[in-house]
Amino acid sequence: MEPKEKILIVEDEKNIARMLQIELDKSGYETAIEKNGRRAYERIIQENYDLVLLDVMLPGMDGMEICKSVRQISDIPIIMLTALFETKDKVNGLDLGANDYVTKPFSTEEVLARIRGILKRRKEELRKEEKRLVIGSVILYPERYEARINSEVIDLTHKEFELLLYLVENKPNVLSREQIIQKVWGYDFLGYTNVVDVYISYLRTKIDDKYNEKHIQTVRGVGYKCVD
Repeated sequence: MEPKEKILIVEDEKNIARMLQIELDKSGYETAIEKNGRRAYERIIQENYDLVLLDVMLPGMDGMEICKSVRQISDIPIIMLTALFETKDKVNGLDLGANDYVTKPFSTEEVLARIRGILKRRKEELRKEEKRLVIGSVILYPERYEARINSEVIDLTHKEFELLLYLVENKPNVLSREQIIQKVWGYDFLGYTNVVDVYISYLRTKIDDKYNEKHIQTVRGVGYKCVD
């Protein structure tokens, strides 16, 4: 199960903050409340939140100043909450880097819809930025040790993934068993090079045979290589 997305509610009006927290908790988010602007800024830059609901009128440090300061070091999504309703106020908040702007009084359904939209776009942007390697229909995500084919996760062990990744990173070069041992198992590995043959067999069973994707080739007397 994926971890809950964390939202910081920065609001000094107790009733509004509590109402938002109740609704967000019911919707499956993990929440925290901060009513002081200065402490809110410190928590945003020190703690790990996925989104901030940020009131403008706050003690200690106002929301506009917080937004401006946060944007100098972070691109965390920010939704401004304020009773200020003039267009210039909204423009000012957006110019400072806010992702969206909701004026009071607001419905929690509207706020939730804005949150869902921003977090969805955020995930899509992060997926586009994430490093990935492709061979045929197989997509490797090195940062999360995950391989997929046709959107289905391939069930690979840690070593199987490292072996596949090493082959793909070096395609179409032929890698000797000794090179693979040193890279995947380490220089101090005391096993025999036939462990490579065993793991190649595992990969072929899980990818080549199961999905009919013939990517791993044996080069007799040398080693293995990966091809599209």
